[in-house]
Amino acid sequence: MLTSARSREKYQGSPLLRRDRRSWAFDPTTPNVARLYDYYLGGKDNFAADREAAERILSVAPELRLAARENRAFLGRAVRFLARQGITQFLDIGTGLPTQGNVHEVASEVVEDARVVYVDKDPVVLGHARALLAEADGHTVVVEGDLRRPEDILENEDVVKAIDFGRPVGLLLVAIMHFIREEDDPARIVATLRDALPPGSYFVMSHGTRDARAEAVTTGTKVYENAAAPLVLRSRLEIEALFDGFDLVDPGLVWLPQWRPDQPHLFDPPERSLILCGVGRKT
Repeated sequence: MLTSARSREKYQGSPLLRRDRRSWAFDPTTPNVARLYDYYLGGKDNFAADREAAERILSVAPELRLAARENRAFLGRAVRFLARQGITQFLDIGTGLPTQGNVHEVASEVVEDARVVYVDKDPVVLGHARALLAEADGHTVVVEGDLRRPEDILENEDVVKAIDFGRPVGLLLVAIMHFIREEDDPARIVATLRDALPPGSYFVMSHGTRDARAEAVTTGTKVYENAAAPLVLRSRLEIEALFDGFDLVDPGLVWLPQWRPDQPHLFDPPERSLILCGVGRKT
């Protein structure tokens, strides 16, 4: 991953960055969702406030650090699966800070010239992603967008140019839907995106659940309230309902390490991963 200092120095004159100078703006004193996740993954793009908040959660749920890595591994396995099913274009909403195994990197292992659109509303994420992609192959773009307004994402000029909605698309909502409040109508959000996808498209989602350990759920919810990103942990049934209109592929909605593992996992029992995941196909 490119660090912010190196990115600024190397790409300050990039037209990608000139389009949005706000990309470098951030508040290091307030915990940030993307930086919390970066800390769990062992990254360096986080600040004291992020580390303090993360350690509060880790004190009652130390498995969360490994869960973050399992979530990243699930994303990689899911993208490879989609690519092997013939998916050549991916819409990744709520992408988070770039790290190892980004979607465009994983997809290109299987599909030559795979197209990837990253969407995020976090200015820190946008800055890092655009700096990273200044060296990319031209098949990947970064778009500012808010998942709560899916229509705006679908109508975004850069999205329309990059994604052919006449062909199957891989829609990725990985570890993002649990930051959507009930009043924002998560079912409507997913349905709007689903209805824009042609048959043969796939939907990849991982979602934190309150069916996990109660103490971890309580502490995690409080910490994320301070990060200006309320954590809405749903039940298995509520998460499964978000796959309405998609046929879940085998093995269905499962804990992170249970989805088509390619190596032994360290969670025993697997529900200690705290996150459910699945892949659905639109038929």
